[in-house]
Amino acid sequence: MINKNQAELEQILDDVTANDYDNELEILSDFVEQLIQSTDKKITGGRVWKLIPDKFAYVLQFQAGEMREIPLGFSHSLTDELFHKELLTLRSEKVLNSHESNEELIKFGIGNYAGIGVGEVIHLQSGKYFEYLLGFNAEEFNDDFFDNLRIIARLATIAIRDLAIKKKDENYGKELNKAGEIQRNLLPEHYTEFQDYKLFGVCVPDQQVGGDYFDYIRNSASETEEESLGVLICDCASKGMPAAIQALFVSGAVRMAMGFSPKISNMFGRLNNIINRTFSRERFVTLFYGELTLSSNRLILYANAGHCPPIHYRPSKDKFQDLPPTGGFLGIMPNQKYKLENCRMLQGDTLVLYTDGISEAMNAEGDLFGEKRIMEVIKDNHERSCKEIAYILLEKVQHFSASSIYNDDKTLVVIKRDSRQKSTTV
Repeated sequence: MINKNQAELEQILDDVTANDYDNELEILSDFVEQLIQSTDKKITGGRVWKLIPDKFAYVLQFQAGEMREIPLGFSHSLTDELFHKELLTLRSEKVLNSHESNEELIKFGIGNYAGIGVGEVIHLQSGKYFEYLLGFNAEEFNDDFFDNLRIIARLATIAIRDLAIKKKDENYGKELNKAGEIQRNLLPEHYTEFQDYKLFGVCVPDQQVGGDYFDYIRNSASETEEESLGVLICDCASKGMPAAIQALFVSGAVRMAMGFSPKISNMFGRLNNIINRTFSRERFVTLFYGELTLSSNRLILYANAGHCPPIHYRPSKDKFQDLPPTGGFLGIMPNQKYKLENCRMLQGDTLVLYTDGISEAMNAEGDLFGEKRIMEVIKDNHERSCKEIAYILLEKVQHFSASSIYNDDKTLVVIKRDSRQKSTTV
């Protein structure tokens, strides 16, 4: 009789679970070898069979032991009536103990065997079958061996599932990295200029990809329109990959909508209907779009679809002004109307566009960073460059929320009108 004490079984489990496997066959092969080597009396052979549905057969993948080797790839057909009948009796953790009926396998010395199903259950027209079979040969088996085989089969199935989850996570991580790279490539350069305007934008996703987005859109002069620079910032309601996909969609939809109509209010209306038809209402978008013009009074024309109000600071009067929403969230309902407003930028003025990942950044006590702190940063650093203001603000936010369990994408664009040039206005 074959005897195996609890210490030997625990040693098998310790040895196998300590390994890092690359594939399912490595897991099962190791289990088979460990079980053969640990028995008090010899198991003459152990094998791993895999179900190949297209062949309607179990195909030999691995073997170990002292028996005569069976050619790898040998198929044990499910059309073998006795074999098939025995397989259909297999249930989770049930050990099949029988005598080999396949004449070819008998020639290789297989007689008395114990088999157990491992892995997922595959449904075929003729019945349900385990993805793998572990088979062992010995002159005689006892109940202790069957008990140990059940434990090992259970652990092998868990190991296979864990490996599948690990591979899925790795593949998903690679996909996220690729998506993040695509998203970063679609963002504009951080810094740009437009006449006496200096702009700097930065986007920091909470994950590899995010739902925040900013862009600069240069509009060439025409017979009816003067040259301008469009600046947009948006925030998609979801997070991670769904938000990133939606942000990429919005970036393309904005340019498409502007192609139909350069008028900002018309563009917002068209964009709202596109998002409403494409995404569920829960996946709405907030978006601010401002257009820097070369008018003598340096007006910024803008519309705001439910986005965080940008903050405008005029140091000559030490005065703040926000640019509140002029319409509802994009996509939440069709045929919404958006008003066009304007803001005048004097020399030395600063305008900061941001997403709620900046204003709603939270510390460990649950306090929000808030608009007041944003204003303090702008006022204290208004003589610095737009790039310096952006990074100082971002650093303050990151430090403030460092201990928080909640994080969000953080995006901001700082716009300054150069104070070194003479103003054309009074």
